[in-house]
Amino acid sequence: MPRPGNNLPGFRATQLEFAAHIRDPESHPCPADVDARRMKIYIELFYNNIEGFLASGFPISKQVLGEQRWHRLVREFVHYHGSESPYFLEISQEFLTYLAETNPQTDDLPPYLLELAHYEWVELALGVSEQEIPDSGFDSEADLCSGPLVVSPLIWCLAYQWPVHEIGPDRIPSSLPDLPTQLIVFRRRNDRVSFMEVSAATLELVERLRTGLTADEALEQIARALPESDSKVVYEQGLATLERLREAEIVLGVSIEDHGTVR
Repeated sequence: MPRPGNNLPGFRATQLEFAAHIRDPESHPCPADVDARRMKIYIELFYNNIEGFLASGFPISKQVLGEQRWHRLVREFVHYHGSESPYFLEISQEFLTYLAETNPQTDDLPPYLLELAHYEWVELALGVSEQEIPDSGFDSEADLCSGPLVVSPLIWCLAYQWPVHEIGPDRIPSSLPDLPTQLIVFRRRNDRVSFMEVSAATLELVERLRTGLTADEALEQIARALPESDSKVVYEQGLATLERLREAEIVLGVSIEDHGTVR
């Protein structure tokens, strides 16, 4: 195998050899002028930092894989993935990209791993997001049918094939469920990240409210899309769902203009 950077100036070639050996010491030899004992320290520090960050971001994925498969997967990521970002906070996103866009050499990965990792990444992304729930622009106690509703910016509406919120080392799904799992993952004012398992209709309701519709408009549209359902039942269940969403700080309240009147 040709040495990395053998057509570049000496210092640059050495840098590439150094980096290649750190990422994949089994395939790339140690640079000739670097002490192997000291190089081993760099290798361990580099890997342990990345593995530790991934382990904190994907704790359930690590548990269900077990130590051997987890470390094999992380080493493949380190060896083969060309990260686009140098920031530590974005290592988890790079790892998710690796799982989604490549075919890891570890051939015994569970079929639910990508969705599980995505769910864990969403929790992390919400936890570190610099966005905040606004303190104004809405009336949190108003009748939810009195105007357009304000939805929290700190929510993700998600649908998975696997019940990712239930998976753990003691709860491994044996087969693909018949029905998908729909979740709203959200962050509260106290910065706690939580999830709510919901129906497809609730996901659709939240997405329609995000466009500025009132509760009445959104529920009417959903009822029309479900002709086999009783529109009165859809409306009543929808209002009860909206109250649950308000309690969870997913729906914040009724939008208010600066002068204080409901639009």
